[in-house]
Amino acid sequence: MRIKPALVITPLLAIGLAVSACTSPTTSNPTTATSGVPQSMTFALQNQPDGIDPTVTNNSFAMPIIDQAFEGLVTYSRTDGSLIPGQAASWDISSDGLTYTFHLRPGLKWSDGSPLTASDWVYTAQRILTPSTAAQYVNLYTDYVVGAQALYDDPTATAGLGIKATDDSTLVITLLAPTPFFIDILGMWAWDPVQKATIDANGAQWTNNASSYVSNGPFMMTDIKLNDSWVMAKNPNYWDAANVTLDNLTLKLIPDESTALTAFKNNEVQGSYTVPASDIASLKTGNQGLVVTQAYATTFFDINNKKAPYDNPLVRKALNLAIDRNSLINDVLQNGGTPAYSLLPPGYVVDGTDLTDGRSTFDLGPTADPDAAKQALADAGFPGGAGFPTLQLSYYTNDTAKLMTEAVAAELEQNLGIKVQISNEDWAVYYADIQAGNYDVAAMGWSADYFHPMTFMQLLVTGDVNNNVGYSNPQYDALVSQAQTETDPAKALTIMQQADTLASAEYPTLNVFYRANMMLVSPNIQGVYRDVLGNIYFSAASVTG
Repeated sequence: MRIKPALVITPLLAIGLAVSACTSPTTSNPTTATSGVPQSMTFALQNQPDGIDPTVTNNSFAMPIIDQAFEGLVTYSRTDGSLIPGQAASWDISSDGLTYTFHLRPGLKWSDGSPLTASDWVYTAQRILTPSTAAQYVNLYTDYVVGAQALYDDPTATAGLGIKATDDSTLVITLLAPTPFFIDILGMWAWDPVQKATIDANGAQWTNNASSYVSNGPFMMTDIKLNDSWVMAKNPNYWDAANVTLDNLTLKLIPDESTALTAFKNNEVQGSYTVPASDIASLKTGNQGLVVTQAYATTFFDINNKKAPYDNPLVRKALNLAIDRNSLINDVLQNGGTPAYSLLPPGYVVDGTDLTDGRSTFDLGPTADPDAAKQALADAGFPGGAGFPTLQLSYYTNDTAKLMTEAVAAELEQNLGIKVQISNEDWAVYYADIQAGNYDVAAMGWSADYFHPMTFMQLLVTGDVNNNVGYSNPQYDALVSQAQTETDPAKALTIMQQADTLASAEYPTLNVFYRANMMLVSPNIQGVYRDVLGNIYFSAASVTG
C-alpha cells in the first residue's frame, strides 16, 4: 500500500519561476518554437564545481550541471517544486514503511542509446559503497538502507545489500527503519544512476570528456572545456524528450559576478546564477532580468569546534553576538535574506506549524550587541580580547563571499577587540581544508538537499561526513536519531525542535542569514525553474524571441 502522512507537510517558502540563456548550437538543424526562434541558450555559472560525478560530489556548485544531465527515480516539478515521478513511473511502500518498490518507466535508455535498467541503480549503490570511490554522500545509503554499512565495511557483502533489481523494470529498496522522508532523499543526485560500462572503460576520468559522460537526463553532454564551459544538447533518448524544447544549452563558467553581468547586458549570456551585490538595487528597477526566488538555505560561517579557543561555546557565542546581520543583508549584500540565529531555516510546515515557530533567538538579534559580545568573550577568559589568538577568517573565491567576509572581519575586530586575518582559496582547495579541520572560522552555507529539516540537522551529528565543524553532543545525536524514524509528522516536528534548540544554544556555527536566491534571466526566456532547494531546471525552458 501507499503510505501517506497523517498531517499535511508543505513548503511555506514562495517558489518562483527562474532563468535561462542562449547560444552555442551543437546540432545542425535546431528546432524552433512557434515564433521561429532557435532554441539555444547560454547561462553563466560563477563557481567551478569540485567534480560532476553524481555519485561522488556533495558540492552544490555541481548541481546546475548534474540536474540537467541526470535524473533519479523521483524528481521535482518544474512548476511548483513538488516531488514527482522521474525515471520511476510509480512506487509502492509496504505497510511497515520498510520496503519501497519502484516501477521504472518502460523503455528507459542512457544517452548513448543503451538500455537503462533497475540493475543500474544496484551498480550505482555498490559503487558509492566502495570506500575508494570517496562518495561524499555515502551516509545517504549507510544511514538508511539495509546492508549498506556492511558493504562499505566489507566489499564482499553484496548479497546483504537492501537494493535489488527483481527484474529489469523493478527496483526494491529495504530500509533499516521507517523513514518518512526517504522518498525526498531519493530526489538527490547521489541516487542518480551512473553507467557501469563508461566507468569501467574510463575510470574516474569518465566525467572529463563529453563522449564518456553518459547520462540519463533531459540533456546530454556534447563538449566539456575544463574550467570554461559545459555544452549540452537535448537528449533524444530521454523518456520525456518530446516535452523538452531547447536543442542546446551551454553552462558557461564566469567566476566574476560583474563580468557575468556585463556579458548578460551584452547578450553574450542570457542568464547568470548569481548577481553582484552592488548592482542589486539598480537591477530591481524596470524589467532588467532580475529574478528572486526564496530558498530553503542558510548562509553561515563554520566554526572549528575542535580547536581552541573555538571549542568554548562562550567564544562561539561572542562571535555570534558581534555581527550586525541587518547591515550585512541590507547594506553590504542587499540580497533579500533574513537574519539567522540557527542553522535551521524557516519553511518546513506540518499542519500549519512551522518548525521554527516560537523558536528562541538564543540571545542574538538582527544587529550586533558589542557589550554582550565582549562580556561573553570575557567570561571565556579573554577580557577585552586580551590573549585571544589572531582569528583566521577564510572564504572561498567568490565576490559575495568576499564582501560578507570583509564586513564580518571588521565587525569582529571592532566589537570584540581581537585581530582578524582574512584568507581565501579556490573552492576545491578551500573545502579540502575545511574537511581536514585546517581553519578557524570559514564562510560556508547549506542549501537543502531535500525538503526536510534533517538535511540541516545531520550537519551537527557526531561523525557525520558533512559535520565539518566538529560539533558533538550525544543528546543532540539521540534526538536526531529519534526524529529520523518517527512516523508521526507532528511528533517528529517536536523532536526536531528540541534538537535544534539544544544545538543552537551552543553556537556551533556563526549564522548570518536565511537566503533568497537572486539570478539574472533574459526576458525572452521562459520556463527555467529554480525551487526552494536551489535546484535549477532547463527542461521546460524555451526562447520566445
